[in-house]
Formats: sequence, C-alpha cells, structure tokens
Amino acid sequence: MFDDIAARIRPVAEPVILESAYTQDQHARLIDMVRRNGPWKTILSQHFASAEEVVATMSGSMPEGVKPTFDMFLTPNFRGYIAKYGACLYPELEDCFYNSDFLARAKAYWKADYATPENMLFNINGACHSTDPAHLDATEFRGINQANSPIWLMNTMTKSGLFSNWIMKKAQVIAWYYQGTIGGGFTYWPEGPHAQPKRIPAPMWGRAVVVQNEMMYHRAEPNGPVDQRMPKGLAFDSVFEADPDVADGWRIRTGSEVVQKVPASEMRFLVHWGAAVYADYAELKAVMEHTDDLTHDQVFDTFIKDLRARGYSVDVPSNPLRDTAFISLLNKVYDPGLPRIYPPEAPGPHQLAA
Repeated sequence: MFDDIAARIRPVAEPVILESAYTQDQHARLIDMVRRNGPWKTILSQHFASAEEVVATMSGSMPEGVKPTFDMFLTPNFRGYIAKYGACLYPELEDCFYNSDFLARAKAYWKADYATPENMLFNINGACHSTDPAHLDATEFRGINQANSPIWLMNTMTKSGLFSNWIMKKAQVIAWYYQGTIGGGFTYWPEGPHAQPKRIPAPMWGRAVVVQNEMMYHRAEPNGPVDQRMPKGLAFDSVFEADPDVADGWRIRTGSEVVQKVPASEMRFLVHWGAAVYADYAELKAVMEHTDDLTHDQVFDTFIKDLRARGYSVDVPSNPLRDTAFISLLNKVYDPGLPRIYPPEAPGPHQLAA
C-alpha cells in the first residue's frame, strides 16, 4: 500500500535547472528589503499549531508511543513573504514577482495555456541542522487552500490520493544564494520517495529549479560549521534580523538576547516564487468561478469513509483541523514512509542518529 502511495507522489515533469535566476540588481534589492523589514520569525512558528501537524507534512511517522514535541523539529530557519494572494508587498520588487520569464517557464513546465503569479517568499538561515527527512510543500485544491486550511491537511490529502481530481496545478521557481563551503545543497526525489534521489550541491549563487514542489519530496541539506548549527538559546519565538553592528551581517535574537551572530559568508538565502497554472480556459473558468470546489465537510467525510473501509472505527472529531489524535491517525494510514535512498554526500537525519 505504501509503495502505491509513494509512486503517486511525483511532479508532473522533471525539475528544470536554471542559472542566474535573478540579476545582480534584483538580488541586491531582495537582500536590502530583508535587511530593512525584519525581524523575521521561524518557519515553525508561522505554520504549525502542534508538533503532530509538523509530522504530517514530512515523511515518516513517529515511533509507536513517542509523542512529538516542537523541540524535536526546532532549527534556526526563518521566513518572510514578498508577495501574497497575487499581490507584491514591496513595490521595489514588483519586477521580481510579476516576472514574465518565470511565467513562461511555468506554462512550459506544465504545457499549459495560462499562469498567474501567486506568492513569493524567502527562507533565511545561518549554520543549520536539518531535522527534515524530506517533505512536500503545501498542496492546494479547489476550495481547500492556505487561506482556509492548515498545511498538514493539504499534504495529507495529497498523500491519500483521494482528492487528485481537485489538485491545483502549481509551479515554482526556487533559487538559492549560499557561498558557504560546508553543506547547504538541495536533495529531491523526482521519481517518488522510494526511488533514487537527485541533488543540487552548494555553493550556489542564483541557481534555481522550475518544479512542482507540492508533488515532490525534497529537503534542504544541513549547512555551516557543525558546532554552530543549533545556537544556545534558540526558541520557537526566536527571530532573524540584520546585525546593526556589521554592515552585511545578520543575527538571531530570542527576546532581547542575541543568541548568534551570522556572517554574510554563512547566510543561506532561498527565494521561492510560485504560480498557479491552468491547462486551458475551461480550467481557468472552473477555478475562478468555484464551480467544482471541495468543502471541509466533504474532505473529512471522504477520509472517514476511507478509514472505515480500511477497518478503522472512527468518527469525525469536533475540531478535525486541530485534533492531534486524528492527525496522527491520518499520518499513520497515508504517509508512505521515509525516503529509502539518500545521497551519500547528504544522509538523512535518521541515518546520522543511527
């Protein structure tokens, strides 16, 4: 069963690698915006209400009897948004977001007629472990999206295969800027999590991929000096910001305490541009006019029906979007498990712990 699930989770096409995704001027303006508008919160604090929700977005269930906690997944990874809901939040970066070259590449990747820019975010960090064995980005469905649903639900819907007819077509251009000499690459599984992975090694400066990351397991590899990857004092509510004492430096702060200084040479910067894609005018019309949307009731009724068919005695909980026991059950049933193969240069976190 899990092999069948894994075989379904693969992108519509092989990722396309680009060089120099942004001009030097665009990159400089992106960094300037980040420096001026911080501080930036941890990814963990922005997207998850419980550790069970984190597990549901990754591959592999927790061992029987082990209750996950946020501390198990805490790393110094931080995030901010450049554009949301199709609107650029910073006028000086509109040429980066309303990017005709990226739109053309998104349409070509899908062999589709239409595409619209949808969102743009960045991840930023210094030296950092990777507790992530591999994950999917937030898959969206007609009627179920990040505006009304948590990420764990959308990713579990993807893994289940029960809602494939409603998946929204998406494409991303993901670019990296990292000149460090230790780690920092990108591992991905374009043939599914049980197949052979591929890898883009660091250093990388403007290298990018055009990809459907919602249907491809992938992970950022750990980077930077090992003894600096978990700053003492790092917390769920820590923030990343420009260092006022160093012209190009950065720092991590917890409350009023600076817990780590990050030199520019060790800063890893990812820029994630995303578009919605439509095969033809009929699909564009159906999405925009909401003529075939899912509802939460329909989603949970479908899950319950399938779980019962598999022999589980279960009812819809009073708050299924946040019920940790229900989330854990769905993850147990539908998660395909850890990737079976990792690049020798970038072993998975469970391999390092073994």
